[in-house]
Amino acid sequence: MSAKSVIELLEYVDPILCLVTILALIRAKQVRAYFNLLLLLSTKVLADGIALVLLNLHGVDKHVIYRIYFYTYWTAYALEAILSILVIYSIFKLAMEPLKGLQSLGLLVFRWAAAISVAVAVGMAFGPNMSSTTFIISATNHLQRTQSILTLCLLLFVCFAIRPMGLSHRSRIFGVSLGLGMLSTVELVNAAWLTNTTNMFSAFSVIRGVAISLAFATWAAYFFIPEPQRRMIVLPTTSPFLKWNQVSLALGHDPGFVVVGSNSPDLFAPAELEIIRRSAEKSAPLAIAN
Repeated sequence: MSAKSVIELLEYVDPILCLVTILALIRAKQVRAYFNLLLLLSTKVLADGIALVLLNLHGVDKHVIYRIYFYTYWTAYALEAILSILVIYSIFKLAMEPLKGLQSLGLLVFRWAAAISVAVAVGMAFGPNMSSTTFIISATNHLQRTQSILTLCLLLFVCFAIRPMGLSHRSRIFGVSLGLGMLSTVELVNAAWLTNTTNMFSAFSVIRGVAISLAFATWAAYFFIPEPQRRMIVLPTTSPFLKWNQVSLALGHDPGFVVVGSNSPDLFAPAELEIIRRSAEKSAPLAIAN
């Protein structure tokens, strides 16, 4: 079987695997927890479905088909990058759920890092004499690379924190992170590979297609297999997770307030002034007697 035949076969396999994953996610009643992943898979199915219809459409001007295919592909590619960032955000939130302090602080840092990364990705796409199509391609590619780097950082964190957070390698949090890591690794290598070749049916293209299918199959398997109960977290007093969580909780609390200086009578209501006057009258005889 040639490389072209394998890639054309995978074009049908990928949306089917995405649909199977969506069904597994709904069957496991995890739509609310992994809603961003559901949106990502749905976008992939819709984009692949439109692409397959366009590629098998006959009797229509090829230039029109190409323009529709171009904007559909790159719009879906950009949406997938944005949705992948949202999936990373939700996975981090789920992983850090037992430690609310670190969760709040980590999500704040993540939001700033993601916003800056997206702004940099879009800013790097600007250049002299750039057409709209070139800008779309450049901005989307930079956004996809940014998302891939954030995903790999998350996967590294989950691998180190899986035991302290009460998770296991059979946890869906780890499974979704693993699938995202596979997709991100392939996309980063693909970005570097495309700078050296324009052949769409090379051996690497086959490897990339198979890796993407394996990532979708990994998600489907993790949602079909029952998830083990999350263990109770027991951290030693010397654990850095415990210490940083306490610090984060302390930083997140509202500060206390004290009265500094005198207050003007205008700040009090008439009833409050009457209570203060009566209290003063009662305490005055006691002060004189003493």
